[in-house]
Amino acid sequence: MATIAQAWNIHTEINQILPLAIPAATRVIGAILILFAGIWLSGKSEYLAAKFLARMRHFDEMLRDFFASIVRYFVLMVTGLTVLSQFGIQTTSLVAIVGAASLAIGLALQGTLSNLAAGVMLLIFRPFRLGHHVQVGGNDGIVKALTLFWTEVITADNVQIIVPNSQVWGQAVKNLSIYAAPAVTVEARFPVVDTSLSSAKLQLQGVVAALPAVAKTPAPLILADRSPTDNTLQLVVKFTPAGDANAAKSDVIEAVVKELGAMPAPA
Repeated sequence: MATIAQAWNIHTEINQILPLAIPAATRVIGAILILFAGIWLSGKSEYLAAKFLARMRHFDEMLRDFFASIVRYFVLMVTGLTVLSQFGIQTTSLVAIVGAASLAIGLALQGTLSNLAAGVMLLIFRPFRLGHHVQVGGNDGIVKALTLFWTEVITADNVQIIVPNSQVWGQAVKNLSIYAAPAVTVEARFPVVDTSLSSAKLQLQGVVAALPAVAKTPAPLILADRSPTDNTLQLVVKFTPAGDANAAKSDVIEAVVKELGAMPAPA
């Protein structure tokens, strides 16, 4: 009789617990499904947003990644609020708690938030873009990436440098990719004796202009001048190299010396 009574009590307790356990289990399972679905949807939304913005020709790559990340975090925030609502938590009171916690965290992470604010300003005003050659914070290199917290720069030696955005926004930025660099002009001087300047200038003009190492535009110039040291007559060749300046100057000197040696002396 005692065993039957105990079994009946257990059965009664189970019947009392089931109406409470089933809804709770349903909420837990629903919250888990919502969480996994939200995580998947956030990644998918970020991918679709980036793909959509990539089709816009004039939309900068930095802004594309920035807005795609915003879409992802927005979906995750909505997912979190939905999961909490499954357990009967009021989102309005939660927002107030999050606001108070954010204030405390903000005071503790002032440096990190300054980097975040600087990153937003850099994305809005865009003083440089990916692939630009910049000098910032004592570093010189190509901009590889710009996140909300730091800027990645690759130096000429292929060294990665991570610069906090607060240092980028708070200092002067030299962008070497915005305006075209002025053409490099190389000058070579040659002493001349007993030669016709007019014919020599005309002949050297054609010789120098025909060299592959010399740019066609602007055209090279052949000028007459006096040496600043001994006042001897000189021919000055000014040209723009098409490649390496030192190699171009070497080719010009070799060609001009050869041409001057082949010129007949005036009668």
